[in-house]
Amino acid sequence: MADIELSPTDWVADQTKKILEAGTTTGLFPGYPPVVLLTLRGAKTGKLRYTPVMRVEHEGRYAVVASKGGAPEHPAWYHNIKAHPEFSLQDGTETKTYVAREVDGAERAEWWERAVAAFPQYGEYQKKTDRQIPLFVLDPK
Repeated sequence: MADIELSPTDWVADQTKKILEAGTTTGLFPGYPPVVLLTLRGAKTGKLRYTPVMRVEHEGRYAVVASKGGAPEHPAWYHNIKAHPEFSLQDGTETKTYVAREVDGAERAEWWERAVAAFPQYGEYQKKTDRQIPLFVLDPK
């Protein structure tokens, strides 16, 4: 795991360390919705990076929401997924490989509803920005 880098953002790195030390994404952050841990390849560097995101799951598939808290730009990891859409996701103690695709239209609307149900702040984040927040659906490989 030494070849996988933690986020340069302190709170994200701290959250990731806690997940890695516990060996699970479950039950570590009382009072907050569940998270999953992505292992993404950097679009520019090619380095592997851990990225914890809110857990949005439905029938064995997941969605990840590139909200960046409603900022005007996409999070860095959005570009990593676009460049390298196949990656691993850890949910609880289980890790599997998924292939991501950015969705729009009716499929995006359906998954957006699930995402907001899992983490209501996503709705607030969308109101804060002029960009449509990207949403990726992850299909098991």
